[in-house]
Amino acid sequence: MKTLTVATRGGKLAIAQTGIVIGALKKIDPGLQIEIKKVKTAGDRDRRTALWNLNETGFFTSQVEDVLLADQADFAVHSLKDLPTRLREGLTIAAVFDRQFVEDCLIAAKSIASIEEIPHASKIGTSSLRRIAQLKRLRADLRLEPIRGNVTTRIRKLDEGRFDAILLARAGVERLGLADKISFCFDPRQFIPAPAQGALAVQTRTDDAETTEIISAIDDRMARTTALAERQILTTLQCGCHAPVGAFAEIVGDDIQICAFISDLEGKNFISRSISSLISDAFKLAEELANDLLSAGGQEILQDI
Repeated sequence: MKTLTVATRGGKLAIAQTGIVIGALKKIDPGLQIEIKKVKTAGDRDRRTALWNLNETGFFTSQVEDVLLADQADFAVHSLKDLPTRLREGLTIAAVFDRQFVEDCLIAAKSIASIEEIPHASKIGTSSLRRIAQLKRLRADLRLEPIRGNVTTRIRKLDEGRFDAILLARAGVERLGLADKISFCFDPRQFIPAPAQGALAVQTRTDDAETTEIISAIDDRMARTTALAERQILTTLQCGCHAPVGAFAEIVGDDIQICAFISDLEGKNFISRSISSLISDAFKLAEELANDLLSAGGQEILQDI
């Protein structure tokens, strides 16, 4: 009987996501035993600083990776969008998994069904410059305020009347069983999500071939292709994951379609592009799209930011 240890953040969502991965692995090998090692990250300790003011990368992942590299765990589970695009030496993403919900959603204090129904000058909580830029472009009258904390903490702040609505990744809300709280979901082609949003990354050490083989059994090839193509856009832009940049890739038949944007903080200089070709060209397409964004004015936007 094989026993493995998985490292993960200790919050409810991280544990729920780790449980999804464990369930998938045990479905393949019912005799597999997996113990959870909870790790507190810098992001868990600092819940006051707005995410766009963070200078370091791996704010929610570095300490988990440290545990894995120190041989204190056999694999780790992350939200892929939180991982820096430059992976730590000695680590690999053995599986990209469970990318069911890529889009953003809005949870409002009052019943609404679209962005047009949000009352004038409502106070909206979000910790993302990407979401702020798109919201300002769609509804310049809204008051956008930073909000930190996990999903349940943010919903509690909404219930306490501190916000009229909050924006969240749908995947996290769904995985916590809170889908009934969602007022509406955005179309990811129109309100573009963060690169790799919704995907789980299962990380192993490159020198641990046995565990990597076990984990790779749950790798979702289509999820890997779309998520990593989106991350390639960040890599080519050479911007941090907190920049006002979004990317969404989807596979349609034998083709992959990618759309992305870069914007100034006010949503006024908003540059978007889309491209499609064969799935085998996914990463080449993503790089081409990112370079198009840069040449169309994205480079100046990044310099100003």
